Amino acid sequence: MRICRFNSDRIGVVQGSSVVDITDNFDLNSKWPTPPGEWVMSQLTSLKEGGQYSSRLPLSLTDVRLDSPIANPGKIIGAPINYKAHIDEANADREINQGKTYTSLDEYGLFLKAGSSLIGPSQTIHPRFADRRTDHEVELAVVIGKKASRVSRKDAFAHVFGYTIGLDITVRGKEFPGFRKSADTYSVLGPWLVTADEVPNPDALDLSISVNGEIKQKSNTRLMIFDVARLIEYASSFYTLYPGDVIMTGTPEGVGPIVPGDRLVAEVERIGKLEMQVGQVLA
Repeated sequence: MRICRFNSDRIGVVQGSSVVDITDNFDLNSKWPTPPGEWVMSQLTSLKEGGQYSSRLPLSLTDVRLDSPIANPGKIIGAPINYKAHIDEANADREINQGKTYTSLDEYGLFLKAGSSLIGPSQTIHPRFADRRTDHEVELAVVIGKKASRVSRKDAFAHVFGYTIGLDITVRGKEFPGFRKSADTYSVLGPWLVTADEVPNPDALDLSISVNGEIKQKSNTRLMIFDVARLIEYASSFYTLYPGDVIMTGTPEGVGPIVPGDRLVAEVERIGKLEMQVGQVLA
């Protein structure tokens, strides 16, 4: 199943080139204080199992405004150096490494991106600084569906709801990653959320990104140093994961600068294509 958020918080199921509006199946009036986790995401599992759909007429995908499929993740977790070839390019590029030598993910750990940095396909990436390099990083994004704390690797997939495409937009500099990667519009998810049953092996997916039609990054998730299950095990050893939390699994080699006017097209096998425009630096 492919689930999207569209037209200012409508919820839909993507069927071919159409969207079926299923918003009426959800309780959108959360209690206060809101319990941990994304309120609607916590209801999606029962929807998936029940297969209940709205009687509304399908809408064409070309006529809707797609938003991030996750509206309000409690955590966006990043894996900074999870492909060996990216470690090699980072260590060879002073603008990336800023004098550091990258070794392994378990020595550097994970990082958190601010929820306020999140946008979806219908929005625009805006570099924060005109005088600093801002890079594209394409990633497979894992969406948690069930509360997870100290989860073992063998049980990790039982806590996954699905997958989407992630762009971890990054301004280069000496600051900690969680700071440099949390500017407004620097976390992109979309175009929709694909349930785990449609992605039998997330550790064997082709992924790529092109800038203005030129392929910049092209790899496969089988080259990740920590696979999806290990990332969930590692993340949940530090944080309790809740429905709607997102783990960006790391980017392969080929990262590079983006500038206003660029057109980005990211693709991940079994998920789809995410197209984004880079806009002007906002004053």
